[in-house]
Amino acid sequence: MYLIDKNSKIPLHIQLYKEIKKEIIHNLKVGDKLQSIRKVATIYNLSKTSVESAYSQLLAEGYIDSYPKSGYFVTDTNYKNFKKDSNIDIEKKEQKDDFLYDFFHARLEKDSFPLKLWKRIFNKVIDESIDFCTYHDAKGEYGLRLEIAKYLIESRGVNCNANQIIVCNGFINSMGLLIKLLNKKHDTLAIEHPGYYAAREVFELSNYKIKKIPVGKNGIDLRKLEKSEAKLVYITPSHQFPTGVTIPISNRLKLLDWAEKNDALIIEDDYDSELTYETRPIPALQGLDRVGRVIYVGTFSKSLSPALRISYLVVPKFLLEEFSGVFESRVCLFTQKTLERFMNEGHWDRHLRKIRTLNKKKYNLMKKCLEEKLGSSMKIVNQGGGLAIHISPKVSFDWNKLEKLAIKKTIKLHYAKEKSGGEWQALMMGFGGFKEEEIEDAVNSFSEIWHECIIE
Repeated sequence: MYLIDKNSKIPLHIQLYKEIKKEIIHNLKVGDKLQSIRKVATIYNLSKTSVESAYSQLLAEGYIDSYPKSGYFVTDTNYKNFKKDSNIDIEKKEQKDDFLYDFFHARLEKDSFPLKLWKRIFNKVIDESIDFCTYHDAKGEYGLRLEIAKYLIESRGVNCNANQIIVCNGFINSMGLLIKLLNKKHDTLAIEHPGYYAAREVFELSNYKIKKIPVGKNGIDLRKLEKSEAKLVYITPSHQFPTGVTIPISNRLKLLDWAEKNDALIIEDDYDSELTYETRPIPALQGLDRVGRVIYVGTFSKSLSPALRISYLVVPKFLLEEFSGVFESRVCLFTQKTLERFMNEGHWDRHLRKIRTLNKKKYNLMKKCLEEKLGSSMKIVNQGGGLAIHISPKVSFDWNKLEKLAIKKTIKLHYAKEKSGGEWQALMMGFGGFKEEEIEDAVNSFSEIWHECIIE
């Protein structure tokens, strides 16, 4: 039971939010379903609006996720690693996680977001006449979908129109929609190994059988994919995570041929596509697809802001017709309208040019510093795009010692094995969150503990 004090000065929706959050942290498991909004409102004699506000806050903070016609479910959070009988004050612990340097692999520099411009456009949107008394398009605002389609056609070679685009509330939400879309015909997912763990986990939570397909120098092993008998595959063909491999054109055509012959579907995650530094961006696999076998997944998290929680799907036309009732965009209307205008007025293109230039400088500096400070003791195993350079030792190395020394020196390191299934050993040396002038000092501090871990 939740403790709700109607005489308290704390708003009812905040009280409910805190109670449910506490329950998630201490008692509930990943995948547990929350009671419906209507049921909670009835049990605690609250307005439906109060319950919706509490659930919306939990959704925004990532404690729960929603699936159309199914309800709200507890998502995977780091709290599962804490003992339930621990006396640690979690709120205080989070505040104490203050690292001297954090090499997070998916962070943009704070000042890179055009905050003043965004506020100005947002305020204009608020002043516009928006009909709040009608249901808006379940696939997302048409104007935003039109802008996304224009961008994808021009920059990624994607073959689509606005009607094929679904605006989603982040990566997990987009995968949840796909599961709802596909689970009548598919119960098995083939996935790259090593590969992106979050995609695997969300399908596993929905009881999909997972087939791990090895990744080689030309990307996913097509022979083993064929032998797996899977009819659904998730891939990152332009910049494979975590190896950085690109699938060459010959293998892309073979992959599409496999999909057509086997009545299979390909989920193409085109993450990092906007951020390439040494070559031109590789056109999307979807642009080669002429028979509607590819579902394209994109996001604004790496190039604009993860806080906006906007991702999108490009869905083949035959799937739109068959499963039109599944889609329901959860992205705030104001956010959609602001992004639409941001793109329509040309700010998106200018912003992309700016962050490409900025992050290319950081990329070159990070690479130079790593090569100078670590020398022949390391090799770069993934480079040329994104917000991180992946490195691994070329010598005998004590990984456990590195982990301990990093904590002692308050340096936050990020390991590829934790994000890719536990077997691919490399460090993801993120540079996006640093200012240029911080990178050299950060690498200097890191190099000191790196050299202590080399086994002579």
